Amino acid sequence: MLLVGYLLLGAVAGLTAGLFGVGGGLIIVPALVFAFSFMDFPATTLTQLAVGTSLATIVFTSVSSVRAHHEYGNVDWRLFWKLAPAIAVGVVLGVHTAAGMAGQLLQGLFGCFALLIAAQMGLGLKPKPSRVVPGRVGLTAAGGVIGYVSALFGIGGGSLTVPFLSWSNVVMQKAVGVSAACGLPIAIVGFATNIWAGWGREDLPAYSSGFVYWPAFLGVVLTSTLFARFGAKLAQRLPEAHLKRVFALFLAVVGVQFIYRNF
Repeated sequence: MLLVGYLLLGAVAGLTAGLFGVGGGLIIVPALVFAFSFMDFPATTLTQLAVGTSLATIVFTSVSSVRAHHEYGNVDWRLFWKLAPAIAVGVVLGVHTAAGMAGQLLQGLFGCFALLIAAQMGLGLKPKPSRVVPGRVGLTAAGGVIGYVSALFGIGGGSLTVPFLSWSNVVMQKAVGVSAACGLPIAIVGFATNIWAGWGREDLPAYSSGFVYWPAFLGVVLTSTLFARFGAKLAQRLPEAHLKRVFALFLAVVGVQFIYRNF
């Protein structure tokens, strides 16, 4: 029965990612937190398991997304390689920060982050292209922040990378393509580091390796990629502005719920 629930979660996460162009982690993390709470997982590792499992699932959706954007010529690989090393370092630091953080605090911070994304999507806030792409130092700093925040909240980084690149005068198609490519090191390094950071913990449930819970991982992966493609097609037929407002409202409810129950 739980596997069916994870399959449905993967379908919803994939559909959402395709419809709204945001990583499925914004759906997967809160859903897994509620599912793991229902299953009475230890509170000391419950949130970390949700974040780590989310990052693990993003590996597969990222591969599919990068291939698609590469075929359309929308990935600036030179820009990607300038961001990727710092992103990887930021991810490692973010995972270890989350591993040492109380679950309640981590959920509360996720709630605040969800409210910020809800405001950005609901109000249509976009940074104006007002500068050129920064040099190596600036890209290193940006990559580190993107990797750190993404690992902390179990997301693919698109909600941070795309606005940053748009602000840096990168055309939107290229910004989305580079963001998709950056999601791959976030997911791979986050996946491996969450296994490492949680390895040997006695307060983990069966069928988990570190902070990755395999039944949820398998269920989500089996359906998310397929439904992401369906969501992308559906997005061409539905009014984008209304869709984003609905999703923003959903994120706002999730954010308020997480903050209310933990702060």
